[in-house]
Amino acid sequence: MYILPNLFTAASIFVAVLSIINAVEGNFEKASWFILLSLIFDGLDGRVARLTNTCSRFGIEFDSLADIVAFGVAPAVLMYLFVGNDFGRFGIVVSALFVILGAIRLARFNVMTGKNEPSVFIGVPIPTAAVFISLLVLLFQKYSLNEEYGLVLLMISIFVSMLMVSNIRYPSFKKIDLTPKHMMKLFVIILVIALSIFMFPIEGFTILFSLYLIYGPLRALTLFKRHITKK
Repeated sequence: MYILPNLFTAASIFVAVLSIINAVEGNFEKASWFILLSLIFDGLDGRVARLTNTCSRFGIEFDSLADIVAFGVAPAVLMYLFVGNDFGRFGIVVSALFVILGAIRLARFNVMTGKNEPSVFIGVPIPTAAVFISLLVLLFQKYSLNEEYGLVLLMISIFVSMLMVSNIRYPSFKKIDLTPKHMMKLFVIILVIALSIFMFPIEGFTILFSLYLIYGPLRALTLFKRHITKK
């Protein structure tokens, strides 16, 4: 049973390698979707480990190494080959920054997190950042925005990279209140989101992840203003 969650982790790495290969070959759409598939495998490995009671230190370390490949290297290569190579050394720096800060984010998470799942994340999780970059690539390619607005994508990448190592808090959704009182509200929210994504998959996912990323800075700004007002 201990092998089962690690198989999902290995699958996440394998899919990430497929993403890198497709990015090198110029199949940016496939490369982006492979990163989203890595997110699914990454989410399954931890849940399978908890359901089968097979959590181990090896599994935790293996998962972190898988994350730096699937959500650090793969999206950085994708972004560089999609628009970064048009900006010379700046494109290289932006891609490298994403991987380096993503690794710092993972290291800090491993040091700060104990055996219990956190109720909030300190900084944007690296899978969220990677999937957001992948969705932007899909969006830019769909509307042919990469030639005119490639620099915008690189600047967004820098912003997201900085959010990963920030002290801004983000909800983890791993401890959702599933009491009957909140179930109906949660059901309606999920239904609306699912229908929106069904109609506009790329746009819907992009908006959803954008709202999540923006939520942190807006919340931090609101709390800061309240603190200033009290003084």
